[in-house]
Amino acid sequence: MSAPFLDASRRHPLTNLNGEPHTQTVHLARVIDHPNIEVGDFTYYNDFDPVEDYAARIAPYLYAQAPERLIIGRFCQIAHGVRFLAAANHPMDGFSTYPFSMFDHGLMEHYTSMFADKPDTRIGHDVWLGQDVKVMPGVTIGNGAVIGAGAVVAKDVPAWSVVVGNPGHVLRRRFSDAVIARLDRLAWWDLPLDEIHRLVPVLASGDERALEAEVARLRS
Repeated sequence: MSAPFLDASRRHPLTNLNGEPHTQTVHLARVIDHPNIEVGDFTYYNDFDPVEDYAARIAPYLYAQAPERLIIGRFCQIAHGVRFLAAANHPMDGFSTYPFSMFDHGLMEHYTSMFADKPDTRIGHDVWLGQDVKVMPGVTIGNGAVIGAGAVVAKDVPAWSVVVGNPGHVLRRRFSDAVIARLDRLAWWDLPLDEIHRLVPVLASGDERALEAEVARLRS
């Protein structure tokens, strides 16, 4: 069984009814070439405005020599206005947060903590980030999480949870423990495309028995 609609090599994964590509939507892995950003296949981003530099658009403070990275998994869905604020921290060890060393490099010795290794920002697989979400530096968002529009995520997000608000907080878990265990075991995003295509009816249905059967078939 083929999956013609899944083509990670395409810059624009969506096609309008007239057959033209939907240019506002891109596969991020095809449009970002940045040493500190890693994006999995099939993760897409939508922007209402023209974009010249997608790395600068989604992670405007992450420069090439930064001590941290942004790592985004496969099959994520990222809406207009989402920003990853990696490398955006100011010094907080002293009495002032003003980054004097940025303007006078001779003062670097007083700001060593700013340039020490920092935790990476990590986004799991199949994560949906709604419009205008802000993800703070060093946050990890687990697989299958949904981040509601306008949320500010300042701490780690458990997998399969729904986060809303500012500051972002877990509203609920998406599924029961048993279903989450099956989804974790299935890890559908790592399967061959033909298998993913076969699983679409189950993934779209919410049918727990069908999910259990597919997990047993694939992972037995």
